[in-house]
Amino acid sequence: MPTPANEKVPKTMGPRYAELTEMTNRFCAVRLTDEYAALARQALAALCRKRPSPAIAGKAETWACAVIYALGQVNFLSDRASLPFVPPADIYEYFGIAASTASGKAKQVRTLLDMNMFGHRWLLPSRKENTPGIWYLSVNGMIVDARDLPVEVQRAAVAKGLIPHVAEPD
Repeated sequence: MPTPANEKVPKTMGPRYAELTEMTNRFCAVRLTDEYAALARQALAALCRKRPSPAIAGKAETWACAVIYALGQVNFLSDRASLPFVPPADIYEYFGIAASTASGKAKQVRTLLDMNMFGHRWLLPSRKENTPGIWYLSVNGMIVDARDLPVEVQRAAVAKGLIPHVAEPD
């Protein structure tokens, strides 16, 4: 099966990427979902494509933990009302990383990959339709729901990376 485009990495980073994804895939199989595993692979690939890649230095466990933790922050993984729910301490413990190290490295991951709770790029696909904030745009100073805009405007917003996709009509 071919590698998805968003999971491609430079050949020099291939071994490190394989090492990191093996760790995140294992954690996701035990505590999370396939959806989280796919998003973690995409985040790790994005880190591996950075020049120079920060993921080459340091312990692999630290980077794997940081990526899971960063994705968890964006997707409300530590919210008891959210499923799956995993407290941050469980993530640190699984990877054998100190909380301060994991938190600092996760902050670095969020900064490097422009991860935030108001963007759609690192949001789990299953959450996109029910996360209204990712659909809000400012048009001529007015906040509007992009799903209510004409399809042509939605296409332009998708092309600029402002919304995840053109909304299906009701």
